[in-house]
Amino acid sequence: MVRILFVCVENSNRSQMAQAFATILGGPRVESLSAGSRPSGQVNPKAIAAMAELGYDLTAHTSKGLESFNGQHMDAAVTMGCGDACPLVNAPRRYDWQIPDPRDMPPSEFNKVRDMIREKVRQLLLELNVTE
Repeated sequence: MVRILFVCVENSNRSQMAQAFATILGGPRVESLSAGSRPSGQVNPKAIAAMAELGYDLTAHTSKGLESFNGQHMDAAVTMGCGDACPLVNAPRRYDWQIPDPRDMPPSEFNKVRDMIREKVRQLLLELNVTE
């Protein structure tokens, strides 16, 4: 099983959607996790709505801090272009995706970011030899 950690500042939008897409696209071959350097404590309702449009229930996700993953082995750690780093996470592959924060975007723009994340996750899974 491939373990992937997605990290953004609040763990309420980008990293949550990336975690969901890795779960959807990777199935049982992926353990997908997410965290934030300064978690907001909640998943953004816009992210919940955007993923519900695709049939994924994000309400079961929680916004959590990065510190709980320190020292854990991950096959890949992905930051979302927000200056976050996860130096204490043991991951041989690290990626920094330049993805805008959709938090304050209207739904149509928010969904464009969601779709960008889906494509980046799809490419990551191909690179990690995890097929759909």
